[in-house]
Amino acid sequence: MLDREEGLIGSRTAKLNRLRERGIEPYPPRYSRTANTLEAVTEFEAWEAAVGPESGEGSSPAPKHSLAGRIVSMRVMGRAAFLDLRDGSGRVQAMFRQNVLGEVFDLLKDLDLGDFIGVSGSMLRTRTGEITIEAQEVTVLSKGMRPLPEKFHGLRDVEIRYRQRYLDLIADPDVMTAFTQRSRVINSIRRFLDGRGFLEVDTPILVPVAAGAHARPFDTHHNALDQRLYLRIATELYLKRLIVGGFDKVYEIGRVFRNEGIDQDHNPEFTLLESYEAYADYNSVMEMVEAMISTAALDARGTMAIPYGEHLIDFKPPWPRLQLRDELQRRSGVDIDAFPDDESLVKKVASLGIDVGIRESRGRLIDKLVSTFVEPTLIQPTFLLDYPEDMSPLAKGKPDSPGYVERFEAFAAGMEIANSYTELNDPAIQRERFETQESIREHYEDDEVDRLDEDFLTALEYGMPPTGGLGVGIDRLVMLLTGQASIRDVLLFPQMRTRRDE
Repeated sequence: MLDREEGLIGSRTAKLNRLRERGIEPYPPRYSRTANTLEAVTEFEAWEAAVGPESGEGSSPAPKHSLAGRIVSMRVMGRAAFLDLRDGSGRVQAMFRQNVLGEVFDLLKDLDLGDFIGVSGSMLRTRTGEITIEAQEVTVLSKGMRPLPEKFHGLRDVEIRYRQRYLDLIADPDVMTAFTQRSRVINSIRRFLDGRGFLEVDTPILVPVAAGAHARPFDTHHNALDQRLYLRIATELYLKRLIVGGFDKVYEIGRVFRNEGIDQDHNPEFTLLESYEAYADYNSVMEMVEAMISTAALDARGTMAIPYGEHLIDFKPPWPRLQLRDELQRRSGVDIDAFPDDESLVKKVASLGIDVGIRESRGRLIDKLVSTFVEPTLIQPTFLLDYPEDMSPLAKGKPDSPGYVERFEAFAAGMEIANSYTELNDPAIQRERFETQESIREHYEDDEVDRLDEDFLTALEYGMPPTGGLGVGIDRLVMLLTGQASIRDVLLFPQMRTRRDE
């Protein structure tokens, strides 16, 4: 296979040299298009509709354009040839005729699939009914030196698809469609939040304390400061500092980094939306989430009912609201209130066949129960409400339910897509919660618990109004809205183990 590829590269090199010998620059610095392929086709269809099938002398001439794109198909038939050109908007056929191009027609001998060319000429419809640009001028724009993948219906080698995403995009137009839809989802969310008066802000990526989530951070060293820093695992504590400072509604859409495993719905770096609204609570955030995600589905896919695997996920509000304790007891038979300490819950969880360590915190054990028995059953969009305090150190206590907090998570297709609290704003209680997390880290040797951030506690002591907070995993949401089974299919460049030859 390597010898064959080297031979094809050699052939392309010879063609490159022939182009230069003819005085043709195969990599010119610019080309002036008059339209992209979609615009040109749309204009031609409008012209056809205006002049009608009986057009003759005196009718307006067919549109002329200068189009450009990658050659993805080439059919040479004696003195004529048909090439398919693809740009970011779609595909169009180009017709080369020797009696029109003269000596330029010979250029075909030095063109290959994958080359970029520019074509100028009139638009027409062939006898087979295909809209086509008839080439009157041809410009080589970029000579491809490596052969394209042989299968244009998509690459079968998953390793190549993710490592060399550019080949995946070339080989399968549906891949580009999925990432176009991703952009529409994010733009829809931005418009939604902007329309509700939220302000988009930026917070630090390099932070002295990696707090705001249960996750292990990546760490680095800042040479000039001679200081250990971390890549953020969340944006929460900085955004809440802005609420303290007087902003009423803020949000950020950005990358966060968690030093964790890679699987179907986890990647070490991912895109997270977090929003915070003063004078709101988790009930008002629930209503906002329903409206925002259903709107994003409509904007990206034109419908709120999205096929996902064997299911049709309907994002139309309202979504069911289930109590975590009740649902867990119904699905697993475990009443977590009957197991108020770590030791008793460890034995119960282990008796259900769930893998537990020698030392596991109560919050982590409950999370394992929920992920095992409850999450996989939540196929349609659903809110799971009111979590134990052990799992939620940053959430406000539920007044009528000691030991529980005002928190929800949203699920669909068995995946968590959103997390929200009524935010804890009592600095004394927040300090106690942080100190508890620090003791859990020390006792259980667990680096995936929240961390005490002294500067954030200082900010809280200046006063933070009642606040509703939200986090949405953009990548998982895009998976659902585009029907993709793996998070790698919605990340342009997912994390991969470095190959030895690299």
